[in-house]
Amino acid sequence: MATTTPSSPKNAPAKSATTSSSGKGPDAVALLKAGHRTVEKLFAQFESAKDEDRKTALADKICLELRIHMQIEEEIFYPTSREFLKNEDIVDEAVVEHAAAKDLMDEIEAMNAGDDLYDAKVKVLSEQIEHHVEEEEEEYFPKVQKTDMDLKSVGARMQARKDELTAQLDTSPGKADQ
Repeated sequence: MATTTPSSPKNAPAKSATTSSSGKGPDAVALLKAGHRTVEKLFAQFESAKDEDRKTALADKICLELRIHMQIEEEIFYPTSREFLKNEDIVDEAVVEHAAAKDLMDEIEAMNAGDDLYDAKVKVLSEQIEHHVEEEEEEYFPKVQKTDMDLKSVGARMQARKDELTAQLDTSPGKADQ
């Protein structure tokens, strides 16, 4: 496990947690925000899709992206950030929101476009995720960015885990290249 304690002396110039040089790779918050944008685009594509096969493919892709995103948050980002935050309620709320979204994703994945309530369930999932993203980006992430958490090394760990999960979970032809 990578160290998350700053190694610079107190009199050294202050470094932003987002620009810490002790880690390589993407900033953890930037990585998570990029995931948010990806899913937002997929939800928008779903809303405009007319073909049931296209809707099913998009909903499957949305669920896959969300599962990978949630797993790296739950395995790496949430536990690490919990060590640095004074108020852990924000982390607990995020975990509960994930559980609710996962339940809905299970229902969606068991259905096909054209089934009763399919579009409604995807829409509700979109709304749940929109709410979750707003809380993370406006409250949670800014609090984390004010801590000494090394967002670069955490981001590198998250990216490596994301790559691993993508290879494991996304085994359908052509999807792994997207």
